[in-house]
Amino acid sequence: MKSVFRIAGLAVASLGCAHAQQAPLRGTVLDAQSQQPLPGVTVVLPSTRVGATTDANGRFSLPIAAGTREVIISFIGYNTQNVRVLASGQPLTVRLEAAPVTLQGVVVSASREQERRTQEPVAISQISPQLIADSKATAPYQLLNKVAGVYMVNLGNEQHMMAIRQPISTNAVYLYLEDGLPIRPIGIFNHNALYEINQAGVRSMEVVKGPASSLYGSNAIGGAINFLTQRPTPLPTVGASVQGDNYGYRRVDASASGTVGKLGLYAGGYAARQRNGWQDYTDFDKESWTARADYAFSAKTRLVGMGTYNYLNTQTPGTVDSAHFYSRSYTSNNRFTDRVVTAVRASLRLEHDWSPSQQTVLTAYTRYNSTGQLPSYYIADVRVNGAYQSSNGQVNNQSFHSYGALAQHRADLGFLNSRLIVGGYFDYSPSTYYARYLTIQKDVANNFYTGYTDTGRYLDDYKTDLYNAAAYAQYEVQATEALRIVGGLRYDQVQYNFVNNLSGAQTTKKAAQNNVYNIVAPKLGLTYALGPAQGVYANFSTGFQPPETNSLYSSRQTIELKEANFKNYEAGGWVALFERKVYIDLSVYQMEGRNEIVSLLQPDNTTQSQNVGATRHQGIEYTLTYAPVSEVNFRLSGTNARHTYLEYSEVLQGKNRDYSGNRMVNAPNWIANAEVYYKPRFVPGARLGLEYQRIGSYYTNTANTKTYAGYNLLNLRLGYRLPQSALRGLEVWANVLNLSNELYATLVTANQYGTTYTAAAPRTVTLGVGYTFAAKAKNEL
Repeated sequence: MKSVFRIAGLAVASLGCAHAQQAPLRGTVLDAQSQQPLPGVTVVLPSTRVGATTDANGRFSLPIAAGTREVIISFIGYNTQNVRVLASGQPLTVRLEAAPVTLQGVVVSASREQERRTQEPVAISQISPQLIADSKATAPYQLLNKVAGVYMVNLGNEQHMMAIRQPISTNAVYLYLEDGLPIRPIGIFNHNALYEINQAGVRSMEVVKGPASSLYGSNAIGGAINFLTQRPTPLPTVGASVQGDNYGYRRVDASASGTVGKLGLYAGGYAARQRNGWQDYTDFDKESWTARADYAFSAKTRLVGMGTYNYLNTQTPGTVDSAHFYSRSYTSNNRFTDRVVTAVRASLRLEHDWSPSQQTVLTAYTRYNSTGQLPSYYIADVRVNGAYQSSNGQVNNQSFHSYGALAQHRADLGFLNSRLIVGGYFDYSPSTYYARYLTIQKDVANNFYTGYTDTGRYLDDYKTDLYNAAAYAQYEVQATEALRIVGGLRYDQVQYNFVNNLSGAQTTKKAAQNNVYNIVAPKLGLTYALGPAQGVYANFSTGFQPPETNSLYSSRQTIELKEANFKNYEAGGWVALFERKVYIDLSVYQMEGRNEIVSLLQPDNTTQSQNVGATRHQGIEYTLTYAPVSEVNFRLSGTNARHTYLEYSEVLQGKNRDYSGNRMVNAPNWIANAEVYYKPRFVPGARLGLEYQRIGSYYTNTANTKTYAGYNLLNLRLGYRLPQSALRGLEVWANVLNLSNELYATLVTANQYGTTYTAAAPRTVTLGVGYTFAAKAKNEL
């Protein structure tokens, strides 16, 4: 009997020993800068076939024998770590540092799925968490202008225009996304829309250049910008900072994040204000806050809820004439124009992995937005035979609610290592708009508008129900080991139901109107790998733009508008050289538009939208990154472009003017941004960055008789984060924008009535201090 118990005991002991010998190694991989989890990281035991990939929360589990073992942890865009670990059963935490030179790593905006940049036949650029942290930008343009082919025009107080494969304009040819969802509905584009983004809540940014309507739908023509929000950190993280400049700008940022069990939470944002700035009448207040909760029902099922609130209240001084611009006299001609914006968004996303090769994502969302303004650009003088008679303007407001859903399924198929992505999208956005007529009082002798009277008379008063239903599919196939082919197709039905609240005697518009647009947008592209660090791509894509509601239904709009369509042909490539110390990315494109919608200034200072018969946009975009040593990183981003009217004419003073063959207005021929960062090894935590921005010359009128020479700009950035010490996490920085104090304008326009300048800030010095507490894991490498 004793022998039986002895044998049983030995069996139990041997089972326990075997179990100990094969205990799994568990851990979490984080971005060293943002503390965010990294999904898709490869964790392997060298010289074996044993490996694992981190999940959506950056976690992995790897079977490993007892004792000390070497583990290799690698991810595209990050420095590989070779670590020796003791298989003790204690979970590991590993932080990966971003590589100074990469092949743009992993992106999600090209297909709504995590993909290697080198597998996507599209011009796409990424602004990394490291670059965001180093730049300490106070507005998105300070980051986006580092991207090849992008010029975000700073209009002050977070207001802006954009130019991506298009001239500088307010046209609805860009799509702005937050975690893959449009921040505004179709038909209600706002060229200032990025002031509705919480900058402090952004983890990274991705810019898709060229038409992306086959995946994202309307307005994704010049480009689509996707803002990826902060995720909850696995370990508790708390941060706060304050900064201000020499012209009255002040800002406070705060955030907190962490995960307990299956629930992860993040909350963060900022509050900013401007008082008594370098330009007259430019005070503003801004608040942006984001909250997010991630709940893991299991390793395969996750629920993500997010909400964001944005508020902006800004004075709007308008542009200045040449006399004021060149004398640096940035005065305002009034004290009452303003803009007040409230933008709220919320979403709930359910993700389920049916298997490693099958995933479904369901998202429901809602939006609320109200933009009220008394715009300076609508103030107009009435003159008879040159003699001043009176002045007028308007106050207006546009509001909308949105209710929508996005569903997508991804299937990785065994046939030729292919992938199928299918999805559906629905958006219902009821909106209202009104504009009331104002009489403006003016001190003619001093050319100053002293006040206004609201007449109570409506110029516009209507509501519109906007519907957008879409279905899309994208199929990717690995035809050979080197050749990957991607095809996409999207069908959209867009419907505007317009109801006029004004009687026929008050407006030229109908009492009710229904506009329906049915659009099919295809895409076909390929990538071909020439080696492990080089390849080429080519694609054909299309974009579409239905008329905006404020153009279709404005009482001042007398020209019928058509839907605009674009066809884009492009090719490019990438290569890493000299042991990956040099990286080059190149794209060449030609995009042709039919019925492109432009705005024309009228004699009463209002605008009228009009279709251009045909346009052509040609250019080359390039990025060169060079890291000779780990301490130095150099980047050059640029584009040389030509934007041409193929068929276009205007009626001016009763005469038809044909501008076919002319260059398009406000289209710089060269945009470049170069930057060098130095992070000395002998002073850990220190950084010094010098940036050069070049905006080339462009025509300021459609007749091509007036030009602006552009400008050259230098920006200096200094920072120091305390290394390992009792004050680890403390950081100080100083940014000097316009280092040489240049006189320049971010936008210059001219017409038959004169030339106006959007003046840019003189030398601006921003000082900041921040502190971030990031908890350490018990077993951290």
